[in-house]
Amino acid sequence: MRRLLVANRGEIAVRIIRAARDLGISTVAVHSEADAEALHTRLADSAVAIGPSPASKSYLLADAILGAAKESGADAVHPGYGFLSERASFAAAVADAGLAFVGPEAAVIERMGDKVVAREVARAAGVPTVPGTPGGVADVEEAVAAADEVGYPVMLKAAAGGGGRGIRVLDDADGLRSAFGGASREAEKAFGDGTMYLERFVRRARHVEVQVLGDGADVVHLYERECSLQRRRQKMVEEAVAPGLDPGVREAMTAAAVALCREVGYRSAGTVEFLVDDESDEFFFIEMNTRIQVEHPTTELVTGVDLVAEQLRIAAGEPLRLTQGDIVPRGHAVEFRVCAEDPAQDFLPSPGNVGRVTLPAGPWVRCDTWLEPDGTVPPFYDSLLAKVVVWGADREEALRRARRALAEFSVEGVPTTAGLFTELLDEPWFEAGEFHTGTLEEWLVSRKENA
Repeated sequence: MRRLLVANRGEIAVRIIRAARDLGISTVAVHSEADAEALHTRLADSAVAIGPSPASKSYLLADAILGAAKESGADAVHPGYGFLSERASFAAAVADAGLAFVGPEAAVIERMGDKVVAREVARAAGVPTVPGTPGGVADVEEAVAAADEVGYPVMLKAAAGGGGRGIRVLDDADGLRSAFGGASREAEKAFGDGTMYLERFVRRARHVEVQVLGDGADVVHLYERECSLQRRRQKMVEEAVAPGLDPGVREAMTAAAVALCREVGYRSAGTVEFLVDDESDEFFFIEMNTRIQVEHPTTELVTGVDLVAEQLRIAAGEPLRLTQGDIVPRGHAVEFRVCAEDPAQDFLPSPGNVGRVTLPAGPWVRCDTWLEPDGTVPPFYDSLLAKVVVWGADREEALRRARRALAEFSVEGVPTTAGLFTELLDEPWFEAGEFHTGTLEEWLVSRKENA
């Protein structure tokens, strides 16, 4: 691998460019009109314009990105996360063009990207799955019959995608009949496939994911991350490792993640996601993300492993450099996703011009960002400004450091969620690590009512 094209923007593009440079690999940035002067375009060794500002006319155009790769002489493509990162057709097109795709093979992306098929793979590997339909349901009446067998409450989910699209939680047959059509149409619009399936809804669940690396022949895990603090099924705060997780559950869950990846011959970095029943400690496979995750820095801080660099090595044909015994978690890390959103206005995205920017720094503080003073937050993309990530010898120290780091974070010109996280750190339930996937939204409602 000599020249890497980064098919993304923002903080993840900056992150990948820096990892490649550390390995002596030259980099090519792609950019829309809005990002012509963005940090990632200036950090890369060269940059290629790929279209107008909207992502649908630039970052989501596979032909434009492949054209940029040919024009720049790149021999590899890293998709980052989002955009084209989990499109099997894009991975196949990259390979057909004679380039290395920094991720798993297209066939693996396709298998694990279909949630119904992924559940079948998990069952074949002996990994526990949430009770539900073995495949997609044909229509609403089949869904109702399946729900009667699974037992209410149930979660109706899109077979072809994630990110909260198409998901509905239903308590009875009338609610299911009412919601089915809208959920299917939403899935069709988002993913091009309106197929739905059902699974049991665990009311008090934790969302815990296991980081993996594989080279197609061997697989290791890098322990787990806690991702339960979500708003509208979008993660806001992540931790490594999961606080209070029973050691036996951790051992069984990480072993299950490795078994799943071996079942498909997984190659690259990936994340196997589970629900943990807060009352019984049962865990269930829910999906696999076949890409680098937004929250990967927490794992890097507790393991000392550069996940993006390992991705690049594997894509270049190197075998795994790590054995399971090499990976020993140390301390605790927490990540806060700071977005250009206004919590006082129901998290309304707030693009605009910014003035002075102060980013947190100091010992054991990491701030992954694309943001610069006197810059612009464009209205065309995700509102993520920065990821403030802290490490401590234990969770208590990490949270103290987080208070300091978030207090230092300042952006003039647009509202951000940094202040909200400062409030969150003072909540007794958060300090105690006692929460589930519904806790943050319950707190936000209570906070709004008491304002």
